[in-house]
Amino acid sequence: MEKEKQLRDHLEKLMRMGQAFRPADELLQDISVQEAGKRVPGLPYTIWQLLEHLRFAQHDILDFCRNPNYQTPDWPDDYWPAAEAPTDQAALDQTLQTINRDLEAMVQLVQDNENDLFAPIPHGSGQTLLREAMLVAEHNAYHLGQIVVLRRFIGNAAF
Repeated sequence: MEKEKQLRDHLEKLMRMGQAFRPADELLQDISVQEAGKRVPGLPYTIWQLLEHLRFAQHDILDFCRNPNYQTPDWPDDYWPAAEAPTDQAALDQTLQTINRDLEAMVQLVQDNENDLFAPIPHGSGQTLLREAMLVAEHNAYHLGQIVVLRRFIGNAAF
């Protein structure tokens, strides 16, 4: 039982990040609408597009884990937004809040001892909660790294 608790705690830390680099909330703090929508020459996305992709994909993984009636969204159309910038600060704040809220929900799934980390998800094709938690951590880390690079290119000296 102690090893399972350790595994759940390690997964939580992995999803929350901050072990090998700064936590997500620090990496995403103080993003302005202007910064989020700024295009960097040679890159195919803005910070806003990365944030929206991260929000959508993380929610999709969470939905897959919880919803027996899960429907796979269309790739890539549903996963990548066309808009390069948020409409306003409220839209940006909403996306950031949703990312945090869905991450908390995923952490709660992992920390719930009633959820077997190794059992195949009934409506899946062999995926487990363990695999999905690691997928959230990997996917988020990848795109947060891209956001950090974009923030540096845009001139944000804090990154």
